[in-house]
Amino acid sequence: MRPEFALHQWLARRIAIDRRALAAFRVALGLCLLADIALRWSDLGAFYTDSGVLPRSTLTELYPVLGDMSPLAVSGAAWLPLVALGLTALAGVALVVGYRPRLSAGIAFILLVSIQLRNPVVLNAGDTLFRRLLFWSLLLPLGCGWDDELPESATRVATAGTAGILLQVLAVYVTNSLIKFRGTYWHRGTAVRYVFQLDHLTVRAGDVVAGWDPALVLGNWLWLGLLVGSPLLLIWTGRYRTGLVVAFVTAHICIALSFLLGVFPLVSILGLVLFFPPSFWDALADRWPTAIEALRPRWPESATGPPQAWFPTTTQSLAVLGIVAIVLLNAVAVGFVAAPTGTPDRIEDRSWNMFAPDPPQETWWYAAPAPLESGNRVDALTGETVNLSRPPEVSDRFPNQRWKKFLGTARHEPSLRRSLATYLCSRWNQSHDDTMERVELIFLTESTNLSGPESVDREQLGSYQCA
Repeated sequence: MRPEFALHQWLARRIAIDRRALAAFRVALGLCLLADIALRWSDLGAFYTDSGVLPRSTLTELYPVLGDMSPLAVSGAAWLPLVALGLTALAGVALVVGYRPRLSAGIAFILLVSIQLRNPVVLNAGDTLFRRLLFWSLLLPLGCGWDDELPESATRVATAGTAGILLQVLAVYVTNSLIKFRGTYWHRGTAVRYVFQLDHLTVRAGDVVAGWDPALVLGNWLWLGLLVGSPLLLIWTGRYRTGLVVAFVTAHICIALSFLLGVFPLVSILGLVLFFPPSFWDALADRWPTAIEALRPRWPESATGPPQAWFPTTTQSLAVLGIVAIVLLNAVAVGFVAAPTGTPDRIEDRSWNMFAPDPPQETWWYAAPAPLESGNRVDALTGETVNLSRPPEVSDRFPNQRWKKFLGTARHEPSLRRSLATYLCSRWNQSHDDTMERVELIFLTESTNLSGPESVDREQLGSYQCA
C-alpha cells in the first residue's frame, strides 16, 4: 500500500461519522432546540422587546454593528419574538422526527441566530457552540439511513463537513486547555475548589460537594487531564475513543448538576455524540435494538449512496472555509494570531475561556432597594423586603442563567443599568397600586478565601428615577 493512500485511509477513518451517530445527533439537536426555547420562553418580554431590559435603542448603542442585523429588531413588540420562538420549536420537532432535516436545520439556524442577535448580552459559550453546530449540521447528511447488512465502511460518512464539525467540538477543549495553562490555580490543583465556592453559580450537587476538598482537587486534575488529552478524541478509534467520549459526557453531566450554566452542558454533550464510533452503535444495537431503530429517520434520504453524493463542490468548499475559520478564530482566542486592528473587544471570539486562565474569586449578587409611594421599600428585583446581607443561596437571586449573565454584564455597562431600572419600575407599577418612585442598584461581592473568613463589599451602581 502506498504511503499517501495509507495516510488517506488513516485520516478518513478518524473524521468519519457513523450514520447512526448522525441520526442521534439530529434527534439531540432537535431536543436541544426545544430546551433552549423553553428556557427563553418565560423571559420573552424581558429580553426581546422594547419594554424589557434591552430595548432596541440600547441594543444599537452597545452593538452598532450587530444591532440592526437581527430580523427581530424590526419591531419592539412581543409578537415578533413569539413567532420566532414558536417556529424554532417547530423546526426542533421536525429534526426530532426526521422530517426534511436539512431544511429544518436551516430554518432553525436562521431563527436561532436572529434570536441571539436580538440580545447578545445574555449569551454564553453554550449559545456560541450551539449556533456553530447548527451551521455545521447544514453540511451533514442528517437524513441518511443505514443498512444493517452492509459492512462497517459503508455505514460511515467522511467528508470535509464531518471533519469540520468534529474539529469545532475539539476546538472548545483544546483552546480552553491552552488558556488554562496561562493561569496559576489549575497548575496547583486548587482551581476547582475556587469554582465550587462561586455560590452565584453552584446549584444542586454543587452546593453539596463544595466542601469536599480532596474530591475537588482530584476533579481539578481529572478535568485538566481530559482537556489536555482531548486531541485523542480525534486520534483514537474504537473502544478507546468510546471510553474518552464517555468520560467527557460524564464530566458534562456533573457540570449540569452542579452549576447554573443554561444549555452549555447539553450542547457540549450534543457535539460529543458524533464521536461515538461504529463499535459503540453496534453494541447499542445488540442490546437495545428498538432504541437504534427509533433513531432511523422516518423519511430517509438514502441508505447506501456514496458519501460524495451528499456533498457537491460548493458544499465541500464551504466546509473547507469553515475549517479555516475555526483555526483562525481559535488562534485569535489563544493569542497566537492578533485580532484585526479596530476589532471591537465585544466582537472578538473569547467563547472558550470558561474558568480560564483562572476561575473568578468572588461570589456576587444584586440588591435593588426601591422606595414606594407609601414610604415602604422593596427589592425591585425580587419584590421582597430589602435585605443587604448575604443570601443563604446566592444562586436563588437569579431566575436563571440568562438573568445572571445580563446582570453580570450590566455591572460594567451604564446603559444596561439604566434600561434595567426602567424595566423594574415598569414591571412593578403595572401590577401594583403602591407605585415605585426610584430604583437603586447595588452590586455586592464576597471575595473567596479558602482558608479564612469572607467579607461582603458593596458597590453603588446608581440611582434611577422611575418615569
